[in-house]
Amino acid sequence: MRFSLQREALLKPLQQVVGVVERRQTLPVLANLLVNVSDGRVSFTGTDLEVEMVAAVAAGGIEAGEITIPARKLFDICRALPDGANIDVRLNGDRVVVNAGRSRFTLATLPASEFPVIESIETVDKVELPEATLKNLMDRTAFAMAHQDVRYYLNGMLVDLREDALRCVATDGHRLALAETVVQAKVLQRRQIIIPRKGVLELQGLFESGDGVVSLEFGKNHLRVRRGDVQFTSKLIDGRFPDYEAVIPIGADKEVRIGRETLRTALQRAAILSNEKYRGVKLDVSPGRLGIVAHNPEQEEAHEELEADTTVGDLSVGFNVNYLLDALGALTGENVVVCLRDGQSSCLIKAVDSDESRHVVMPLRL
Repeated sequence: MRFSLQREALLKPLQQVVGVVERRQTLPVLANLLVNVSDGRVSFTGTDLEVEMVAAVAAGGIEAGEITIPARKLFDICRALPDGANIDVRLNGDRVVVNAGRSRFTLATLPASEFPVIESIETVDKVELPEATLKNLMDRTAFAMAHQDVRYYLNGMLVDLREDALRCVATDGHRLALAETVVQAKVLQRRQIIIPRKGVLELQGLFESGDGVVSLEFGKNHLRVRRGDVQFTSKLIDGRFPDYEAVIPIGADKEVRIGRETLRTALQRAAILSNEKYRGVKLDVSPGRLGIVAHNPEQEEAHEELEADTTVGDLSVGFNVNYLLDALGALTGENVVVCLRDGQSSCLIKAVDSDESRHVVMPLRL
């Protein structure tokens, strides 16, 4: 096995794949990348048994073969070499030799036969959509995923594929984020899958805001995403995601319309004096005005008063200020509407002119 590549050409696929490799793993071979050289191309595969990433690139000086090489070491060597360096990688017995100019590195290997590869998946549904659109959906919702929750099905993102729409939904039980886009897909039936948290984070790092197209292949137990020379495969979380549509407040007819940035900066100021543990702020709504109040155990107090377009008499309700800030940060419109029902109910936050992105925040007793 042998191939030659310029540093920058080799570094790009390694960067895409190396993040999947766990620093601590149960099997020694999982610390390695599977390197396969054939048909004028070299492909790199990394996996942690839950998520797999494959990136390929055209190369010169090729001798076909495959082997596994320590992922982090190969990546660090390439990153440390000077720009424009020509890197030659060849298998010599049971070692891999990396040559670049006067630099020479010899790395241990493990047989390719030991590397666990996710075989071809049975595709049930397939949809194509712009890469920037899918990145946008994930960026607007991923922050609401749970982290190491005992309700394992919350430690990921729901992808809800419908006849004419694709939704991404995430919740940690205290707040919920939903974003959707229209798709022209011939879906046999509605399909819901839960991508694990690590898979979502890897996809967020992979996607760019360009004009490329990605394809999503829905299998029974896997999701496969193809983007140019990169193929991503993730096992799915086997669980039932909560009925998220039931969480979206109905009858929240008390609206507060206000500039998104105006509200966000006021909440940031009030948060300085909020309780460090509960991060609570109280929203006091009255005709034409929104008040924001924060207290802490040191008897300190912050009070903000903003002009707002309201349909509320008098209403007070408490929320975790971080959840409100996350929701506002994920929206892009100039103005937002905060929909309230009463002092004990969730609020719905969305852009004034769009329902494509919706955020629900549970109330907090203050």
